[in-house]
Amino acid sequence: MPLTQISMRSGKSSAYRRAVMDRLHQAMVETFDAPADGAFVTLTEHAEDQMDFGRSYLGIERSDDLLIVQITANNTRTVEQKKSLYKRIVELLGEDPGVRPEDIFINLIDVPIENWSFGNGIAQYV
Repeated sequence: MPLTQISMRSGKSSAYRRAVMDRLHQAMVETFDAPADGAFVTLTEHAEDQMDFGRSYLGIERSDDLLIVQITANNTRTVEQKKSLYKRIVELLGEDPGVRPEDIFINLIDVPIENWSFGNGIAQYV
């Protein structure tokens, strides 16, 4: 059950935002052993003057449609699972809502399983 936080420029439609959230969760279910009913996703929109990024960092040409995706997950996934996740996210977001691969920035944060409480003040994983 990863926690996903998305940052993007404001101005996209509700359908676009919903597709981004849904496709990200779908990729995690398909490649990362995330439970289908375990979506915890937030999306924050930023005005032009509230979001800055390296437009050509590492030779990747980014546009104003950049999505910054930060995923916090248990530190139980392999490097191959992580690579599969990144690839699948790009594929799915390319299909719907049509995000360019260059505009998908992903940051994965691995945490120990005891760092989660899903409610009731209980560490459910330990």
